[in-house]
Amino acid sequence: MAPLFQWWDKGSHRGGTPVVVKMENPNWSMLELEGPSEEDFLPTGSQKSKSKKNAKQLTWVLLLKAHRAAGCLSSIASATFGVVSAIRRRVASGRTDYEMGSEEIEEMCDDNPTVKSSKFYGFIKVFLWLSLALLGFEVVAYFKGWHFGDPHLQLQYLKYFWNGDLGFRGTFDSIYARWVLIRVEYLAPPLQYLASFCIVLFLIQSADRLILCFGCFWIRFNKIKPTPKQQFVRDIESSNENVENYFPMILVQIPMCNEKEVYQQSIAAVCNLDWPKENILIQVLDDSNDPTTQLLIKEEVQKWQQEGARILYRHRVVRDGYKAGNLKSAMSCSYVNDYEFVAIFDADFQPTPDFLKRTVPHFKDNEEVALVQARWSFVNKDENLLTRLQNINLAFHFEVEQQVNGIFISFFGFNGTAGVWRIKALEDAGGWLERTTVEDMDIAIRAHLHGWKFIFLNDVECQCELPESYEAYRKQQHRWHSGPMQLFRLCLPDIIRSKINIGKKANLIFLFFLLRKLILPFYSFTLFCIILPMTMFVPEAELPSWVICYIPAIMSFLNILPAPKSFPFIVPYLLFENTMSVTKFNAMISGLFQLGSAYEWVVTKKSGRSSEGDLASLLDKGPKHQHQRGNSVPDLDAMEKEQVLMNKKKKHNRIYTKELALAFLLLTASARSLLSAQGIHFYFLLFQGIAFLLVGLDLIGEQVE
Repeated sequence: MAPLFQWWDKGSHRGGTPVVVKMENPNWSMLELEGPSEEDFLPTGSQKSKSKKNAKQLTWVLLLKAHRAAGCLSSIASATFGVVSAIRRRVASGRTDYEMGSEEIEEMCDDNPTVKSSKFYGFIKVFLWLSLALLGFEVVAYFKGWHFGDPHLQLQYLKYFWNGDLGFRGTFDSIYARWVLIRVEYLAPPLQYLASFCIVLFLIQSADRLILCFGCFWIRFNKIKPTPKQQFVRDIESSNENVENYFPMILVQIPMCNEKEVYQQSIAAVCNLDWPKENILIQVLDDSNDPTTQLLIKEEVQKWQQEGARILYRHRVVRDGYKAGNLKSAMSCSYVNDYEFVAIFDADFQPTPDFLKRTVPHFKDNEEVALVQARWSFVNKDENLLTRLQNINLAFHFEVEQQVNGIFISFFGFNGTAGVWRIKALEDAGGWLERTTVEDMDIAIRAHLHGWKFIFLNDVECQCELPESYEAYRKQQHRWHSGPMQLFRLCLPDIIRSKINIGKKANLIFLFFLLRKLILPFYSFTLFCIILPMTMFVPEAELPSWVICYIPAIMSFLNILPAPKSFPFIVPYLLFENTMSVTKFNAMISGLFQLGSAYEWVVTKKSGRSSEGDLASLLDKGPKHQHQRGNSVPDLDAMEKEQVLMNKKKKHNRIYTKELALAFLLLTASARSLLSAQGIHFYFLLFQGIAFLLVGLDLIGEQVE
């Protein structure tokens, strides 16, 4: 290649730069490539040298195209080999989601005799094997000449054929004609009815989401936001000692369970809250059953006590009721009567020092307000594709759902953390109950039924951590979608008998529970994972293209508006949300019918990434902050060494059987759609099947220990 470059350099080349192509086996890489100048494309009759240069330039254009093609093929090949090797590792490890939950389910069975095993995987497998059998049947029919491009088959023609007027061409033709008649007369009508029913639900839910987005736009356009009394704000921010009586007594609770990765950051952040020490008490509510973790947390609390913080360590002997039981036990202490408000932070949450000063003022002269909720922000939202997709979902939840409901109806579901409660409202609602796995939503519903109002502050953020592995995210979503159905069964009579007006009752029953907690996972799974593949094998029942493509695309676009930087991930987001429908549907069914997995409570695995960044930023602020933290500041070098040791631990990925079964079901249906030229249905089924395959092989998110 060197003589070629030298020959090219001999000619005059004004306004351009030489092309430098570096070839390294097996990959090609380009160091610099710049297009020709305008003079290189002068007309033929200008100069002879120009003509020569034009020919040379065309040669380089062809070389460039060849280079790009080689690079594309190389990247596709490497990606394919990577996926194949990952599949081999997953299959060789033999770890599935059943192994993951076996011990937990056994423990729950010991505690609760009503636990039953789920048959959801068997339900999906039936459809998978049926689709494989039908695909083989349809392929044979296709090669025998049974080409039905139009899904609306002519029943009269088939009956004429069946009567023998055209004669049979063989046994298979007779069997296939019977099958076509059966699906036209018996299978297509109910399938089409179910599809139409799900489409109606889909449109209703889409309209609800559109209205919420319009409400959010209205709030932004008119700059509406909750504002506390201005006099109290000036007083609470003043340094004058005469206004200290305006600081109410605050109880701060940090419930945790075996979370040694993040306990230091939460305790440090809460102990640095800017509030008079005599008016605040911190409870570290440790439910850990690991003696080492208990000792570490207890030592951390003692260090802060030596620094002058009013902080207590509590550990339950009888650990019943999960988080609700932990909070209920803490509220039974006699000294709680001295406090007016309670702020709750989960173990991975890091409130800013001014958190209480920005939330508590909203209670002043608002005796009807029971809760002030802050939004979450995420320190690891850009860690991997899984966290990016979670950030899109939760940004919409806080920016749109919580804010709109808080502004217009003064009610929303408590998020379980980063909120301040009026203790009188908690007691009036009946306190914490252990009857569901969504104790935060439970207490919010009961407080709302007693007439209390809620305030959501979209401009007050509290840092936390997103689950980085699919296993942790899957468990979290299962709890978040099974709990509301348990709660719906339990509180429906209370909602009907309550004294709130009919509009609030309708909002709770039809919007809060049925539409957003039951209908959404039902139609997502049923319509896109079951009905759509089946319409490929029963083409007389069809789904219009706007249901498959246009409406989901519009809804995904609306969902991504609160996180505009995530717009490049709109297609993965749409596919991943449909993929998660299998987990959400299973959780919804488990909670609605009180199946075994409805009682699962698995603490979401934390990585502790937020702890390192938070500590580093505090250390950079200078010696003053180091003195405030005292002996509780860990050695960052030691933390890095510990992180290296943790990374060296053996990690693995699991095979998720439900997702894999649905992947093969969708890919089988996409293959069937090719026989009848279903158009956009093929592309949707193909990409959705690939998305299920990647998730089923745990190729999204981080590995787990």
